[in-house]
Amino acid sequence: MLVLSRKTNEKIIIGDHVTVTVIEVRGDKVRLGFEAPRHTPVHRHEVHERIEAERKPEAGRESRVESQEPEGETAT
Repeated sequence: MLVLSRKTNEKIIIGDHVTVTVIEVRGDKVRLGFEAPRHTPVHRHEVHERIEAERKPEAGRESRVESQEPEGETAT
């Protein structure tokens, strides 16, 4: 893990298209601003986990449906 120290209004560049700016530091809270292309999702960790958890059951259902053979046909 890379750990960086930044002050208010300082920025971090991720790749060529994402910029993170420290907007405010107040006590134990840090406000960050993100600039990223619209096609780049930016989520808080807990939101990302919930999205992934919702996707997993869907992926499981899709793979089960794909693996079922059409009625009346058998594998050879």
